Amino acid sequence: MSATAERRLKFWGWGYEDQQPAPGDVEAGGAAIRAHLGFEPAEVERPVELTEVELAPPRLEPPPALREICSQTLYDRTLHAYGKSYRDVVRAFRGRFDHPPDVVAHPRSEDEVAALLDWCADAGAAAIPFGGGTSVVGGVEPVVGEEYAGVVTIDLKGLDQVLEVDSVSRAARIQGGATGPGLEGQLREHGLTLRHFPQSFEYSTLGGWIATRAGGHFATLNTHIDDLVESVRALSPRGVWESRRLPGSGAGPSPDRMLIGSEGALGVITEAWVRVQARPRWKASAGVHFASFEEGARAVRALAQSGLWPANCRLLDAAEGALTGAAPRGISLLVLGFESADHPVDAAMARALECCADHGGTWPGPPRTSGPGDSGSANGGGSVGAWRSAFVQAPYVRDTMVAAGVLSETFETAITWDRLEDFVAAVRERAEAAVAEACGSGRVSCRFTHAYPDGAAPYFTVLAPARRGAELEQWAIVKEAASEAILSAGGTITHHHAVGRDHRPWYDRQRPEPFAAALVAAKAALDPAGILNPGVLVDSAPRAHRT
Repeated sequence: MSATAERRLKFWGWGYEDQQPAPGDVEAGGAAIRAHLGFEPAEVERPVELTEVELAPPRLEPPPALREICSQTLYDRTLHAYGKSYRDVVRAFRGRFDHPPDVVAHPRSEDEVAALLDWCADAGAAAIPFGGGTSVVGGVEPVVGEEYAGVVTIDLKGLDQVLEVDSVSRAARIQGGATGPGLEGQLREHGLTLRHFPQSFEYSTLGGWIATRAGGHFATLNTHIDDLVESVRALSPRGVWESRRLPGSGAGPSPDRMLIGSEGALGVITEAWVRVQARPRWKASAGVHFASFEEGARAVRALAQSGLWPANCRLLDAAEGALTGAAPRGISLLVLGFESADHPVDAAMARALECCADHGGTWPGPPRTSGPGDSGSANGGGSVGAWRSAFVQAPYVRDTMVAAGVLSETFETAITWDRLEDFVAAVRERAEAAVAEACGSGRVSCRFTHAYPDGAAPYFTVLAPARRGAELEQWAIVKEAASEAILSAGGTITHHHAVGRDHRPWYDRQRPEPFAAALVAAKAALDPAGILNPGVLVDSAPRAHRT
């Protein structure tokens, strides 16, 4: 049993049940949030109690051989009915569960995963792989169609071990259900770290990161989990899929690349060899101020093309900087950081600050640094510490925003530097117009999450007053406008949030048609009954289920 199994996650929102603030604190926090955003006061609601939730009866019963690892409790079915998008949280907050899974399985081994897939294929049931359940794009919601006999959600967190460590090659074989804290705790015993920290780090899993091509800690160079994967092992209805463990290969299309980003549609990722590293011993961080977002963007481009490869290089516009309390009003903030396990990083930071100064950047004090034996942290205090605290707390605060009637949505993309300025302006304009139409007022802010030599990843945040009972309609207006703006201006519909069901209409238009046909063919070959996460990435026709 994993260490986190003793605590129960909230069935409707982010985090554990014991992390939910008291009702009085939520009311005070909600009122403070609305006042900070400049919204009129509004009643702060309370979430539905689990005992008040009613679900449709299960359509499936697990066979005797699998009953020990299967659950049909109210808690398990509600917990696994959604991911953690704003739309998901609003529906769960109100007790609306239209398509809960019929069975939630908790396998403890690959053999049990294989047995579950066999049962689903025989029964004509959909099988939805489930890691941390942190999808914000409808990636785990069991909306599969009436042609399936039911839905079995396969929660993989029972496969949570670091199985093998190769300290010579600096690689580790880790099961797909290991959460961020779980795998880091086990790697720490070897003095190693994966150093992949998405915002969902506390609850998301290695298999989920691989399945969704998740973005992580590094803002440059090794930005995605792709860069840290050495080989992947997955189970499909047609058998085991495992690539050869190698540092690199030119032997045809990569089997790993096909699984990375497959979102459970091609197989259930059970383990992977990943590239790990020594834990960093030297760190340096600085908050750099710019008079405009455009000046900051030019500095980020210079840094991304310099070969310095900062670990953190996240640019916040003035609205985002003020919202998080990380920057003075009217100032765009660059959160800049370096780290190394091998050598001090002072020289790299000094050169990076010179690049920033060339583009109008200033900083209020010397960089914060730490090294072996230091008791302080390069990430604590100042604007960098304020930003980091706001970043970590954002998913928890969103629960309070839902209670307070604040629409909170994000959308992210990537674009090349030559188109960036016009792109950000166009997307921001379309999103602001949609917010005004749907909500009457609100704000749209932007930051860069990752930077490349040829472009950046803009990440937009929408905060607006919600109308009770109409939140989903408001969300749909903003989502469609933002997605249309991104695609029509040449960006990607997602940089690191995956496709899921929410992004399917725009993903279908982004990908080349011949590739789409190849993906459909691969799906049919690996999953002939179409049971694996139907509706994600591609459509597939399941065989008629037994009656």
